[in-house]
This record gives sequence, C-alpha cells and structure tokens, in this order.
Amino acid sequence: MPTKHYHTTPSPYEHQIGYYRAIRHTNHIYISGTTAVNPSSPPTSPQILFPNDAKNQTITALTECITAIRALGGTGAENIIRVRMFVARREDCGAVGEGFREVLGRDKGEGVGAVATMIVVPGGFVNEGMLVEVEVDGVVDD
Repeated sequence: MPTKHYHTTPSPYEHQIGYYRAIRHTNHIYISGTTAVNPSSPPTSPQILFPNDAKNQTITALTECITAIRALGGTGAENIIRVRMFVARREDCGAVGEGFREVLGRDKGEGVGAVATMIVVPGGFVNEGMLVEVEVDGVVDD
C-alpha cells in the first residue's frame, strides 16, 4: 500500500482545525485551501497579510503552495496542474487573475501553467480579511 507524505506549516488554522497543508500520495500532491495568513500570528488571533490587496494575497498563497510542492519532492511551479481560486468579492477577480498570471501564467516558461477555476464565494471566508483562497493539485514526474 502506498505511503502518504505530509507537509505542515506554522499556519494557525492548520493547528486550530487539525489539517495538513499538503499531502503527497504516490506522485500526486494535493494542497489544501491556502490563504495569505501570517504564519507567525497566534492560533487564537490569525492575521492576514496584505489587507485589501487581492493580487498580493493570491501571490502569497500560490508561493506557499509552491513551497509545499518542493517540501514533498517536487521541483516547483512546473509540478502544478490544477488551481482552484475562491474569491470573496467579485470586484477582486481581476486582481486575483493578475496574481495567478504573475506566478503561474502559461507565459512563464516551459512546463509552467495550469488549468484553473475561479469561483466567487458569497459570504466570504473564516477570516473577513481573506480575499482569496487557493487549492492546488500537482504531479511529480518519476
């Protein structure tokens, strides 16, 4: 039976809720919903980086996802195949798209680029400062 490998971060939500940032099973990597949470903020009072800046929150979240891929044996952005972007406010969709393009846009070079979905989430997230949350799936070539 294949073994799962886990990656955690100091995110206060991982500790508070009890989930992993990412799991690798065989050559697949699944990264849980990732936001721009300040990892050094206390579990009782999580702080969001880049308040009111959806583009930089997106860049921060995607960069954290790339870090998780590397921690689980991937090489980086080129291992990402699918991104789901959940956006709290419709007016931020353009900024979220800009952040995605800056980190994972198909024009970033050979092997970089991903299929993507963007969904507006009425009612927002667990922290009102969160403007975007991303989920990422990746594959590591053997």
